[in-house]
Amino acid sequence: MTRHELDAAGITDPQLRAAYTRCRLLNARHGRTYFLATRLLPADRRPAVHALYGFARWADDIVDDTGAGTTPDERAAALTRLDGLLRRALTGRRPTAEPVVLALADTADRYAIEPAHFTDFMASMRADLTVTDYATYADLRAYMHGSAAVIGLQMLPVLGTVTARALAAPHAAALGVAFQLTNFLRDVGEDLDRGRVYLPADLLAAHGVHRDLLLWSRHTGRHDGRVTAALRAAEDLTRGVYREAEPGLAMLDPVARPCIRTAYLLYRNILDAVAEGGYAVVHRRAVVSRRRRAAVAAGGLARVLSVRLRARRAPTYAPVPRGGALDAQEPG
Repeated sequence: MTRHELDAAGITDPQLRAAYTRCRLLNARHGRTYFLATRLLPADRRPAVHALYGFARWADDIVDDTGAGTTPDERAAALTRLDGLLRRALTGRRPTAEPVVLALADTADRYAIEPAHFTDFMASMRADLTVTDYATYADLRAYMHGSAAVIGLQMLPVLGTVTARALAAPHAAALGVAFQLTNFLRDVGEDLDRGRVYLPADLLAAHGVHRDLLLWSRHTGRHDGRVTAALRAAEDLTRGVYREAEPGLAMLDPVARPCIRTAYLLYRNILDAVAEGGYAVVHRRAVVSRRRRAAVAAGGLARVLSVRLRARRAPTYAPVPRGGALDAQEPG
């Protein structure tokens, strides 16, 4: 399947093919929900999505690597190195050693993705090295602009739209934020173990919750009604952001809609699993059953087939990538 995707995207350079393959493996290994949805895209657009996800995953892994033997200074140095590689690649100085950066730079060039989106993303990754909580939801949204909203904005040129891209952009950004808020709610306990609280302090305080209470609940395994109420409020907040994002689904290229709608439904199912599990995410991660995930994916596949049948009778709207200057170069 990897070869088919690369051939469909017109990626012929052997080094680039290896780089995109590496990104696809990262997506398959770490982004189960996202990878499942990505498979519903036309084959020629999947490598670009793998590259965008692979780079984001790599940077996130650097800041989350709090295991034995890894110091904050080492994580900061690794992120600085990655930032330098990214900047050089985006300005046309092709890297030769880091496949994930190579694939990302090629994707950015092919689809004319704004470099500022990557700059903002790296700024939020640097924040994760030192910032362990957010006082207000406004503060958290500022962080999520770089960590999540720009991911949606990076994706838009790859997905294509049937409206002016500027009309779809706020909805794409909101969907990125909704996905991340969902992850924050699902991963409350794991984030506590890393010393982080991503739920905003003002939302928690409105229900009498603070970091020490969350830690007590995590360490003792005991429940507290105040924590449950705060987590329910976080769920309500997140569902509101999904409502902000939803109108953008119809603005996408018809062949891309099944993928993004499937991702939309899969992530909302995580919220359902949180609620059905009694908001016990301080103690364990909420998991969507394989059966439910498969049912959503099957619905997405049915939509893909419907779009393809219609496409035989009418033209579709597709993004027009720029000729990839990086792709045209010889391997370094």
